Amino acid sequence: MAERSEADRMTKESAIQTLIRRPEIGSFIVMIIIIAGLAFASDGKAFNALGLKNNIAIVAQYGIIATGAALLMISGEFDLSIGSMIGFAGMSMAMMLKWGLPFGLGEATPFTAFIFTLVMTLAIGWFIGFVVVKSGLSSFIVTLAFLFFLRGTTEVAFRLINKSTQISGLPDYKETSWFADILGGEVFGWFYDVWFMLGGNLNRRGAQWVEGFDARFLWWLVIAGAAYYVLSRTQLGNWIYATGDNKESARANGVPVNKVKIGLFMFTAFCATMFAACQVFDTNTSDAAKGNLMELFAIAIAVVGGTLMTGGFGSVIGVIFGAVTVGLVSNAVFFIPWLDGAWFRVFVGTILLAAVFANERIRKRITGGI
Repeated sequence: MAERSEADRMTKESAIQTLIRRPEIGSFIVMIIIIAGLAFASDGKAFNALGLKNNIAIVAQYGIIATGAALLMISGEFDLSIGSMIGFAGMSMAMMLKWGLPFGLGEATPFTAFIFTLVMTLAIGWFIGFVVVKSGLSSFIVTLAFLFFLRGTTEVAFRLINKSTQISGLPDYKETSWFADILGGEVFGWFYDVWFMLGGNLNRRGAQWVEGFDARFLWWLVIAGAAYYVLSRTQLGNWIYATGDNKESARANGVPVNKVKIGLFMFTAFCATMFAACQVFDTNTSDAAKGNLMELFAIAIAVVGGTLMTGGFGSVIGVIFGAVTVGLVSNAVFFIPWLDGAWFRVFVGTILLAAVFANERIRKRITGGI
C-alpha cells in the first residue's frame, strides 16, 4: 500500500513537472491575470457582445503574424520585414482593385488581386530566405534591409501611381464577392445567437449590434491550427525544431535545412499577406503606413508565448496565449477611460523581458542546464 502511495506521489509530481516545463505555461498564467484584471477594471464591458468582437479582432490580427514569426524563430531565424510586407501587400491589392491588373490584363477582382499579390509576396519571401541561407548573413540584417526596401517601395509606388500614400473609398466588395466576404466579412454569427438565447448581453437593436466576429478570427484559427499540426504531428515539424536546435547536426542527419528556412520565410510572407487582405476587404482602404512596427509585436508575442530567441524551442499554443495577452492590453484603453495608452508599451516591454528570462530557465531545466 505504501509502495502504491509512493508511486502515485511520484506520478503526480511527474505530471506537475511536465506542466511546468511546457513552454507556454508562463504565457497562460499571464493571460489569465490579464483577462481577470481587464474584466474587473472595465466593469465587464471588455467582454460584452461588442467588446468581445473588438478584442478578438485585435487578438486575431496579432495572432496571424505572430504564428509565422514564431515558426521562423523556432528554426533559428528572424523576419523584421513582416510589417513592411503588410503595407506592401495591402498597397498591391488596393492599387490593382482601383487601377486594374498589371501588364494590361484587365480589371481586377478581389480574388485576382489577392492571387497576384500573394505570388509577389511569396516570391519576396523566397528571395529573402535564399539570401539568408546562401550568404550566411544574419537574418536580422537581411530582413532589416528588406524592412526599409519594402516600406520605401510601397510609399514610392503609392505616390507615383496614386498621387497619395492612401487609397480610400474602394467599393464594398463584400457585398458582391464571396472571396472578399470570407476575408473581410463576419463569421461565427451563431455564437451570438446562442449567447442571446442563453441570456447574454446582446442588444441587436442598439449600440451592441453584433452579427459575428471579424473574418480574420477564422483565418487565425486556420493558420494556427495548421501550424500546430505541422509542428506536433509531422516530419516537417521535427525538421523545424532540429534546424533551430543545431542546424549542422540537423543537416548531418538528412534535414533539408535550407529548404526549411526558405519555406518558413515564405510562410511569414503568407501570414503578412493574409493580415493585409483581411484589412483591405474589411475597411475598403489601404495606407502605406499599414503594418508599421508589426514585426516587433509579432516577435514579442512569440517570445511571450515561450519561443526562444535562440531557436529550437516554442509552441503554437503559447503564441495563442501571447496574442490574447498583448491584444487585450493594446485594446484596454478603449474600455478603461482613465488608462493612458502609453502604458501598453511599458507592459509589453516588461513582460517581454520577463519572458526572455523565464524561457531561458525553462530551456535549462529541460536540457539539464546545457
